[in-house]
Amino acid sequence: MRIAIGNDHVALEMKKEIRAWLEEKGIEIIDVGTNSPERFNYPVSGYKVAKLVASKEVDAGVLICGTGVGISLAANKVHGIRACVCSDPYTARLSKQHNNTNIIAFGARVIGIETAKMIVEEWLNAVYEGGRHQTRIDMIAEIEQTQALAAAEDTEK
Repeated sequence: MRIAIGNDHVALEMKKEIRAWLEEKGIEIIDVGTNSPERFNYPVSGYKVAKLVASKEVDAGVLICGTGVGISLAANKVHGIRACVCSDPYTARLSKQHNNTNIIAFGARVIGIETAKMIVEEWLNAVYEGGRHQTRIDMIAEIEQTQALAAAEDTEK
């Protein structure tokens, strides 16, 4: 398995610990976040991780910033991305089972490292259930497609 990981300066230490923990499990990590404590704009790494996931160069993505919110918002702007901010393992598991999320995000200022590991573990082990949930995933994809078409039409004007 290959996972892209991204972070901002606030989440530097948590990213290092999550990366090492995942590598110990034999997971290949593509790190596109910052490795400096200097101010770093989270949309940069959110976008990079999302592009790697959307292009299927990696199997999944992990994003970490102060709250997980901003970095996931940036990732969700990429076509085909379903990034979810989670502060507990239950939500992480259900985000995969029901929403087929392909990126998990959390906040270094919100949760501790052990909770972050539990979130990632639950999320990685969860399996998308499909069935009735696919209808909703299709609806989300339709919204995404409609917005892409509208943006293209606006560009032509």
